[in-house]
Amino acid sequence: MDTLTDLLDGVRARAALVVRAALEPGWSVRFAGGAYLTMVSPLRGRAWVGSAEETAVVDPGDVAVLRGPAPFTVGEHPAVGPPRVITRDDYCDRARDAAAPPRTCGDPNGATVLLSGAYEARSGVGDGLLATLPTLLVVRGADPAVLAQVAAEVAPDRPGQQALLDRLLDLALISTLRTWFATEGTATTADPLVATAVRLLGADIAHPWTVAALATAAGTSRAVLARRFTAEVGQTPMAHLADLRLARAADLLRDTSATVAAIARQVGYANAFALSAAFKRRRGFSPSALRGAGGVPVANGVEAT
Repeated sequence: MDTLTDLLDGVRARAALVVRAALEPGWSVRFAGGAYLTMVSPLRGRAWVGSAEETAVVDPGDVAVLRGPAPFTVGEHPAVGPPRVITRDDYCDRARDAAAPPRTCGDPNGATVLLSGAYEARSGVGDGLLATLPTLLVVRGADPAVLAQVAAEVAPDRPGQQALLDRLLDLALISTLRTWFATEGTATTADPLVATAVRLLGADIAHPWTVAALATAAGTSRAVLARRFTAEVGQTPMAHLADLRLARAADLLRDTSATVAAIARQVGYANAFALSAAFKRRRGFSPSALRGAGGVPVANGVEAT
């Protein structure tokens, strides 16, 4: 199994919120539903997507993928506001849209029409994938056939529709991310040396990496790599590797029945004790607590994320 397949293997939407929204000029909405991953694509018109720190324009045929659960804004223009805050329960103003199909908001003839799909359950996308993605990515010219399938299925109200929408959303996300990884996924840093090191770590998280071994593989010295990696990524190479390993371990704990010892070896730890110690140190709970709580443990009274 290649690295990308490994990351995307856990993509499984469950009762995902897939909506087609028609909007009039002067619109701006803030998504505050807490979804872990959201896809937004204009079917008609242009939209600005992002947060206060990062904003991107998306046109018809483009797909924006936003990593949550932090809120984000989609608007006609960054200067338009204040946005209407929406959650899963009040996505559509049903008083105005009473005659519209269940997953359609507003007048279908609106100036801008957005297609959006949200993964609200963390288990639907997996820690490994979330750890790899930036907060916002935009793929230009995504697969039009996949987007057309999703858009066509949103309009009617038919038996089994939610199950089909879940699978179509998975297909759209996998297709979009495959394009992104092929073009930009290994270039999330402007420093080519650091990008190489990040790629090497992600390609084989179980390898017994040291900073010296990573530097040799990247063609530089240990000191240079350590300095530039920390400056660019915000953490040391080994801390980044630990995050990748624990994210993959969390996915395996949620989605498989493999023992903690087997998972430990698969992600690069010598035994179950070493994995458990790393979990407790960096996440505040044990692998057994994660599995026993159905994938959402509570550490020190706070839901672990």
